[in-house]
Amino acid sequence: MTDCIFYGGKGGVGKTTCAAATGLSLSAAGKATLVVSTDPAHSLADSFEVDLGPDPIELEGLEIAASLGSNADTPGGLWAVEIDPETQKERYEKLAQALAADLRSAGVRLSDEEIERFFAGGVPAGSDEIAALDLLVEYVDSGEWDTIVFDTAPTGHTLRLFDMPEVMGLALETAQSLRGQVRRIGSAARTAFLGPISVMTGDRDETDDLAAFQARLERARELLVDPERTEFRVVLIPESMAISETERLVERLREAGVPVERLVVNRVLEDPHEGCPRCRSRHRRHEERLAEIRAMFRDLEVVTLPDLEGEVQGRESLATIAERLPN
Repeated sequence: MTDCIFYGGKGGVGKTTCAAATGLSLSAAGKATLVVSTDPAHSLADSFEVDLGPDPIELEGLEIAASLGSNADTPGGLWAVEIDPETQKERYEKLAQALAADLRSAGVRLSDEEIERFFAGGVPAGSDEIAALDLLVEYVDSGEWDTIVFDTAPTGHTLRLFDMPEVMGLALETAQSLRGQVRRIGSAARTAFLGPISVMTGDRDETDDLAAFQARLERARELLVDPERTEFRVVLIPESMAISETERLVERLREAGVPVERLVVNRVLEDPHEGCPRCRSRHRRHEERLAEIRAMFRDLEVVTLPDLEGEVQGRESLATIAERLPN
């Protein structure tokens, strides 16, 4: 079975770096790994220093196993993708069009634009979250990868992502109920007007798009709350505001039943420069914040990552981070 690791947290704390580094480490350990960016402001391509698109591509020439001193006989391979909500738009437009066709068959005179607005009204969150959940199921059920690592959007987007199965489930149940009613009306009208020939003019499509879409969202919910297959790691930096936001995020995830086992504290100044009072002061502040984090989250493992002074990009920098992150 495919495992899932989610990295989430406040914007700008290093989620992408952690996801990319974890992907390298897992691949070096012999696991076929896919790293997925669901953040609309993608930076995964920058981390790997490669061009990425809306379809998974295998990363070549990174010498992953060698860079991490892997003992695996054969690296598992590493793929990456940046989800583009626009490329998934057609999936949701088809659902609205199917509902519009059924309404028209029952004599409800609404334009495609009106039906699309009706359908969109049941989706308060953005299409990026819907695409993330839809593709989560597609990637996991494909069986192509041992582990999928998600670089999620900042906290606000992340919370909406985990709300989507429930919200969309209610919206789709309403839409399906309405669709069923208008189909029965349309079928009765066709039978009354055309008689036996109506069987030949009915909807011959055996695939119910709305039901299939709802089933995928329910499947996503099952994956998100399965502790045997899913882990959510919250990334933060040793600052008061980030700690407060992390506390809210952990609480919200637990309320949703999402497994949270680790916190990753990034950009910790571990070795201040000699003769630098400002560095020593910052080091002491970070030590105090780490003590606060460990006291506040006693039931979680706390992993610390060093401050590498600058953006973490490329194989060598990611390998440094990967050595500190658990698989």
